[in-house]
Amino acid sequence: MNIDGSTAVLVHLAYPAAHLRTPQRFNPRCAERGVNAVLVPWQVRPEDLSATMQALRKAESLVGAIVTIPHKEKAARLCDRLDGVAAILEVANVIRRDADGTLTGRILDGDGFIGGLHARDVAIQGRSALIVGAGGVALAIAAALIEAGIARLRVANRTQARAEAMIARLRQFADGLGLTVALEVGAADPLGCDIAVNATSLGMHEDDALPMQIEKLGPGMTVAEVIMVPKITPLLREAEARGAVIVPGDAMIAGQIDPFIDFVLGPAASGTTGNTA
Repeated sequence: MNIDGSTAVLVHLAYPAAHLRTPQRFNPRCAERGVNAVLVPWQVRPEDLSATMQALRKAESLVGAIVTIPHKEKAARLCDRLDGVAAILEVANVIRRDADGTLTGRILDGDGFIGGLHARDVAIQGRSALIVGAGGVALAIAAALIEAGIARLRVANRTQARAEAMIARLRQFADGLGLTVALEVGAADPLGCDIAVNATSLGMHEDDALPMQIEKLGPGMTVAEVIMVPKITPLLREAEARGAVIVPGDAMIAGQIDPFIDFVLGPAASGTTGNTA
């Protein structure tokens, strides 16, 4: 990769940022496609996100940002426009900066997550799922599962009010698509669920509490993570030991790299070089 004065810059907004692995996929893919762009991690505290995004509007070399925990919902509120399902869910994990400094957000987490399940031949239609967590990534995954035909979905979260708010948004989303799905707030108990998802940050550190009741996991179930480092979290280790199919967090990001490039870089993604901001 050759970085020069025409290189389009993207920043990866996160807190903390040490666990990020998207740049290691994004930058080689840009090189493969002949796109003169680079993605760099930016560690930004939640209380500084508004000021950071305001500053990004003024940076002419910047074409956009990828957004991860814990910024996805606040970042969406700070955008000028939201595309597609992001406008309904009010959550974004990628932002494009246009030439006039306006910011457009989109959410691709759900697409990447479903792609990871399909790659492992995990059936979704008519099945049941548990999602632990009620943040932006949890919301995007839940919406994608609903679109893919999940029949029953339970949300478990440390703060019940936040889980209830998420269910209300998902119900509105499902109704808008004319889809019928049983939605509920409940415990982090995977018993009776076909798919169990950890959409929290629990598992990034070895001494973290387990996000769900692992003694209820077993054969015939699929357990998925959004955490990419470590690749095999304590939850995934326990799930695999009990006979469940496991889906590491990097499966979710793998299917998003080309869509990230296409959304943010536009015509530059066809192989031309230079800054499109």
